[in-house]
Amino acid sequence: MIELQNVTYAYHHDEQNDMTLVLRNINLNIKQGEFVAILGHNGSGKSTLAKHLNGLLLPEGGKVLIKGMDTTDLSKQWDIRQTVGMVFQNPDNQMVATIVEEDVAFGPENMGVPPLEIRQRVDFALKKVGMYDYRLHAPHLLSGGQKQRVAIAGVIAMHPQCIVLDEPTAMLDPIGRREVIETIKMLNREEGITVILITHFMDEAVEADRIVVMDKGKILMDGTPITVFSEVEALKSVGLDVPQVTELAFVLKQSGFNVGADILTVEQCIERLVAYKKG
Repeated sequence: MIELQNVTYAYHHDEQNDMTLVLRNINLNIKQGEFVAILGHNGSGKSTLAKHLNGLLLPEGGKVLIKGMDTTDLSKQWDIRQTVGMVFQNPDNQMVATIVEEDVAFGPENMGVPPLEIRQRVDFALKKVGMYDYRLHAPHLLSGGQKQRVAIAGVIAMHPQCIVLDEPTAMLDPIGRREVIETIKMLNREEGITVILITHFMDEAVEADRIVVMDKGKILMDGTPITVFSEVEALKSVGLDVPQVTELAFVLKQSGFNVGADILTVEQCIERLVAYKKG
């Protein structure tokens, strides 16, 4: 569905007449229906990469293809942005109306969708994210997690085949984070929507089918959560953590208690510890 071919991008500083190279020959393929998490410390290029996926930024070298459409082809820009929706870190920046259902309707209205279909899309999207009962509420009175779910509903109402979420839970409390991640998982598994999640929370990345790790504008790792998080030392060397239970298993192994390196959840950890004790 998404193909990046030798993509490079730099931020130019006119006053100094120099530039900062942010993406360095990125090659990446993402299939329809995948749930991909992208990890990296600040400045690794992950958010810049995300903005290339629906044409908010255009590559200076290489190509970004969305279902075969080149993002540099301005005649395809509308189709690309209907195919790939974006959800950003701060939901307040995506709120444009004073009533929740009007906010969700904004995208379809601008696409020229007929009023009856807009009504159907808005109701469907709000039900999918569990916010239908709040459809007549004012967005500014909602919690952070609820606002972010409304922002996601606004994207769903535009019927994208892919949703890119750029650190959507960074400003939320644990309850709000859990609400948003459960919503993302549901959209991926029940609706078949391709999900690309930019995050710095390792427990969120564990939920993905695949993890891409970026460092200094390059792809450092690309694999399943078990494969990536088993490389504890390599991740720590680029300033990233691993899930706490994975690190616990790593420390136990170093201390002579090998309970396995493929532990990603608390439940798995408990099972392994019990099995190890029974020995």
